[in-house]
Amino acid sequence: MPHPRRIADRSQDKLDPTGQQSSRYAEAGVDIEAGNRAVDLMKSAVRSTFTPAVRADIGSFGGLFALTKLPARPLLVASTDGVGTKVKLAGQHSRWQGIGQDIVNHCLNDILVQGARPLFFLDYIAADKLVPENVAAVVLGMAEACRAAGCALLGGETAEMPGVYTSGSCDVAGTVVGLVDQEALLPRPHDMQPGDLLFGLPSSGPHTNGYSLIRHVLAGRDLQQPLEDGIPLIDAVLAPHRSYLPHLLKLEEAGISIKGLAHITGGGLEDNLPRILPPGLLARINRGSWEVHQIFHRLLDWSGMETEEAYRVFNMGIGMVAVIAEDQAVPVKSALPDAIPIGTLTASSQSEPEVVFED
Repeated sequence: MPHPRRIADRSQDKLDPTGQQSSRYAEAGVDIEAGNRAVDLMKSAVRSTFTPAVRADIGSFGGLFALTKLPARPLLVASTDGVGTKVKLAGQHSRWQGIGQDIVNHCLNDILVQGARPLFFLDYIAADKLVPENVAAVVLGMAEACRAAGCALLGGETAEMPGVYTSGSCDVAGTVVGLVDQEALLPRPHDMQPGDLLFGLPSSGPHTNGYSLIRHVLAGRDLQQPLEDGIPLIDAVLAPHRSYLPHLLKLEEAGISIKGLAHITGGGLEDNLPRILPPGLLARINRGSWEVHQIFHRLLDWSGMETEEAYRVFNMGIGMVAVIAEDQAVPVKSALPDAIPIGTLTASSQSEPEVVFED
């Protein structure tokens, strides 16, 4: 729904022989009224995210956003992603609001690593059959995450598509657009050198990756059973994707220069960290430097997965990595007590950057 979040045209509605309104569209499986009900339920939450730059209300064909106070060399940064199969597990346990937080925070983190700050977010929700309360709960979660980031929920689409999605299925995706001055663009690979430190920022759990495996592993298990820390299994596995904007703002306020950031998503540390490193450097990671979440230990035990594979599937407790100069270690820990020194950059003779794990 392009925030008129319209699902369809009403021109197919007509009166049946009893005088009651019927809809050929509804008979085909698309309920316009359900979509309108969902919009009514979410309106106030969406408007609560509007910043002064938003120039169109809900109901416009497109969202309008004024670009003011631009830096000298502005760059727009955009990223699109989806929640993936986590939405299936969340739906089975009516945890819809967390899914809204998931998609916003995942997208936010993907532009933060390029030095951008978010301007606005657009969402896409599709299902075989719309349940207004569920759709609204997802959008409420999005709105909560957008407000926390100072990001406007500018528009979106809600699609009811029987025959495309199987019964009970849905999909949630989104796009974020942010702004960065070219001088502040990350990463800065030419500034990286041997001896630079790698600081890990803790994740809240699996975030939004590996859920096809997770759902398979958890099938038939008691999801209310507590982990060693007392948190129910279902809460640990569905914890919303963490936003790292507050962490980065604290580093910025402390005057700490960041050379690069890597969002640890699908592919884990092994695939994501090399994306920001220059040739001739190797990331040496000490896997004993942080405490891996209990949920990952359980998933490994129940799945029979080898540790090496797990580090290519899951974030294993580290959701973002920052490359910082060695002499900034103390200021980083002062600004971010939960930041963990997990490794260093070292010289390498390899033509491509890589990650080496040490236990």
